Amino acid sequence: MTKLNVLVIEDEEAIREMLTMVLEQSDFTVSAVESAEEAQQALAEKMPDILLLDWMLPGVSGAEFARRLKKDDSYKELPIILLTARGEEEDKVRGLEIGADDYITKPFSPKELVARIKAVMRRSGKSGESRQIKLGDLTLDTEQHRLMIDGTSLDVSPTEFRLMHFFMLNPDKVFSRSQLLDQVWGRSVYIEERTVDVHIRRLRKILAAYNREDMVQTVRGFGYRFSVTG
Repeated sequence: MTKLNVLVIEDEEAIREMLTMVLEQSDFTVSAVESAEEAQQALAEKMPDILLLDWMLPGVSGAEFARRLKKDDSYKELPIILLTARGEEEDKVRGLEIGADDYITKPFSPKELVARIKAVMRRSGKSGESRQIKLGDLTLDTEQHRLMIDGTSLDVSPTEFRLMHFFMLNPDKVFSRSQLLDQVWGRSVYIEERTVDVHIRRLRKILAAYNREDMVQTVRGFGYRFSVTG
């Protein structure tokens, strides 16, 4: 698996060092700077896979820097996670509106941070994971964007493909509707939880043609689980 390159932009030295340590321990390659100006120089030298960007930077704020990057054709596809102490819903919405792919509110746990990075990278198609995931006779190919049973391609929508991708990376685990919304659709999209049920039904209908609908299981009172063992 290819190591993901993370550029951390955080003006507080202690937090910057903590983020670097946590990410390196989780097998990321990390560069860290303390301002938007230094980040611009770092970007010119090497394009990272993702930015961790503090909202309250000195000079050019993180929010303004994110807005500028998303308007630049060279960086508009670069995933950005905003690090913010601003927990108000209005601030979170503003962060997403300027183009951030996700946000994480301080204080946060290292486990949550790593999970957020991986989720954003999966949604962007740059996770560094193997291009094929195989479970039983089911194969998901992220490079060709194909879902197959015994080599036969299934006709799934982009959303159903992402849902299956997440399920196949996390077999036999139970997820609530809100967790699935967060991991598959992302925080930048505001939709109702029943949307999950709609896509689950579509996915089961597709799998039913091959007698595999039982792979996607309802866990009453909580959510859904994917399993190839029944």
